[in-house]
Amino acid sequence: MSTKNIMIVGVGGQGTLLASRILGNAVIRQGFDVKVSEVHGMSQRGGSVVTYVKYGDEVQSPIIDKGEADIILAFELLEAYRALPWLKKGGKMIVNEQKINPMPVITGAAKYPADILQKLDAVTDLTSLDALSLALEAGSAKAVNVVLIGVMAKNTDIPYEEWVETIKTTVPPKFLEVNLKAFDLVYGK
Repeated sequence: MSTKNIMIVGVGGQGTLLASRILGNAVIRQGFDVKVSEVHGMSQRGGSVVTYVKYGDEVQSPIIDKGEADIILAFELLEAYRALPWLKKGGKMIVNEQKINPMPVITGAAKYPADILQKLDAVTDLTSLDALSLALEAGSAKAVNVVLIGVMAKNTDIPYEEWVETIKTTVPPKFLEVNLKAFDLVYGK
């Protein structure tokens, strides 16, 4: 199998790192070589967080260069827009429509860009959704990450049961029920 490149982007505190662990564990269960690299940019203060997940028969490096991502899983709208240069031509972008104002917008030094979804839709294979509302329906805003993993998972060759088993072994037990519900809201049985 050729190497698959998935980039996960969001804001600190959104659960991007757990999402990368779920994805990494799922592909390991399928017997693939996996490399993961995390970049934390002031993640404690709501800054950008980027995770690269590469998998295939043999993966040499965890880094994804511009124009190489097969899929970008974006937890926040502006982060999706910032990550666009990394998406390869014909790549898939899965975007949570949530907006989290960065500090320059909060202080009034900048404005949140308009029409991001329309701009992304014009140049990508885009799936956008209100993952926060679905996470709340499942029982917790913190389940946004598993909602987005569910959307991505539905578009993979990995069977539903394998994803569920991976979630069961990766998510802390006290959050398991909510996360399984969040996964099923988008994946379905």
